[in-house]
Amino acid sequence: MTYELSQRFYFEAAHTLRRKIDAEGSLRIHGHTYHAEVTIAGKPDPESGMMMDLAFLRQEVEKVREKLDHHFLDEVAGLGPATLENLCAFIYNDLKGALPNIHRIKIERPASGDTCCLLPNQD
Repeated sequence: MTYELSQRFYFEAAHTLRRKIDAEGSLRIHGHTYHAEVTIAGKPDPESGMMMDLAFLRQEVEKVREKLDHHFLDEVAGLGPATLENLCAFIYNDLKGALPNIHRIKIERPASGDTCCLLPNQD
């Protein structure tokens, strides 16, 4: 059996975005509340019964949250344009060293109904 273990978090951030549709509003600085979820997959350790200690997962997720929360995303090094796809990739790249069994990164903007999922190793 394979298990999935997830940690959700949210962050508030502002950005601009160059695009062809809704271009005028997107070029102005604006903000969103983002909800993110990091999911790892694997098998529990027979001794501890845990795939990973949730305290460790929370600790690592908090590190990446601090890089995004209440920041101007245009200025976050390594992010690129602040698209949902780039946010997923940024979170994945930031966490993959500490969490090598990442199964999914999900970003949502509930107010607008937008969601993006990154499924590494699913190519």
